[in-house]
Amino acid sequence: MPESSSAAPVPNSPSTGAQVIYREKLWPNAWIWIIAAGISGAGILVFAPISAAAGFTAAAVLFAIIAVLLVLSTPGIVVTQDSLTIGRATIERRFLGAVEQFRGEEATAERGTRLNGLAYLCIRGWIDPVVKIEITDPADRTPYWLASTRHPDKLAAALIRS
Repeated sequence: MPESSSAAPVPNSPSTGAQVIYREKLWPNAWIWIIAAGISGAGILVFAPISAAAGFTAAAVLFAIIAVLLVLSTPGIVVTQDSLTIGRATIERRFLGAVEQFRGEEATAERGTRLNGLAYLCIRGWIDPVVKIEITDPADRTPYWLASTRHPDKLAAALIRS
């Protein structure tokens, strides 16, 4: 996470009471929930030799734990008139520069071969498009933020308009 006066850990919602221009939660896709259910089903296999009830109980407990972890770790994107919050990081909009959108192979390259090691990342493997937001704060070594988004056009439009 960027370490400067312009980017600090904060909740997923703006605390200033500024008008929200854009909001998105990066919820897991359906196949992530199917995988969670499959992993939970392994509890049945492990505990079935003890008893069927123990196996089904273990599966239910495992699924509940995985579901809670998935929900609690779901980052949000919030754009207000004054700030941008992605995940746990917030920056004032006056420090934002160019905004670029990438999909498909270009998005893969941005997350991989073209990635700058100093960039702030909030990417999710189950969301293909990414938005790259240039950081212009001279006190911040972070060159840009790279964030997954299901609606790159809407996010870019929200960041470009004043």
